[in-house]
Amino acid sequence: MTANRQAHDAASGGRTHFGFSSVDLDAKQTLVDDVFHKVARRYDIMNDLMSGGLHRAWKADMVAALAPSPHRALRVLDVAGGTGDVAFRTLAAGGQRTRVTVLDINGEMLTVGRERAGGRFGERIDFVQANAEALPFPEGSFDAYTIAFGIRNVPRLEVALAEAFRVLRRGGRFLCLEFSHVDLPGLDRVYDAYSFHVIPALGRLVTGEAEPYRYLVESIRRFPNASLFTRMIEGAGFGRVTARSMTGGIVALHSAWKI
Repeated sequence: MTANRQAHDAASGGRTHFGFSSVDLDAKQTLVDDVFHKVARRYDIMNDLMSGGLHRAWKADMVAALAPSPHRALRVLDVAGGTGDVAFRTLAAGGQRTRVTVLDINGEMLTVGRERAGGRFGERIDFVQANAEALPFPEGSFDAYTIAFGIRNVPRLEVALAEAFRVLRRGGRFLCLEFSHVDLPGLDRVYDAYSFHVIPALGRLVTGEAEPYRYLVESIRRFPNASLFTRMIEGAGFGRVTARSMTGGIVALHSAWKI
């Protein structure tokens, strides 16, 4: 199935993909929740192991693009950011005038995030359990919307993008860090072998679960390429949409503005 067809199916209702499987559209969220419930406690450790620590550099690039500053107020909604990794980086870079709302549909991930935050950031951070497809905030509530390695798990991409557009103020920034399609000859074969054979085995060793990581690998392959996803972001109403390939196309940083 092509990425165009996947996007059409997700928009039209009926069925969608869960990794390489076809499932009822309304069932996908429950299946995704189960994946992250199983891996929440080891999620950040596995990110380090799976990426060789590269996820830290990718997230640092996203926060650098956001450019939080002690000299301006910034209200950020970090979606699918339950364990707080991106939020903590944003708050550290922005200082006292930066506030982050961490939103995740998975309560276990949010519990990990709250524990990790402790009292370090006081009232500058809060954690909200909600669905990216139905954000519980008024229109124009945030200056920026960030999401790292989470949007491919959303059943209805168009709905989530429309919600991102709605809750941003005019002039607000959308930043999405997501796995993409490898574009470096030779790296694609190495990456496939590593993804399908090493990552599930690593997941079993560290978390006792291989299946969640098999799904995560498959979900990467089913996500629209950067060109198609750019068109989907534009279709939600955003302007100045760009996609920057990183590490040979393993990930892409998508940037857009509510103009």
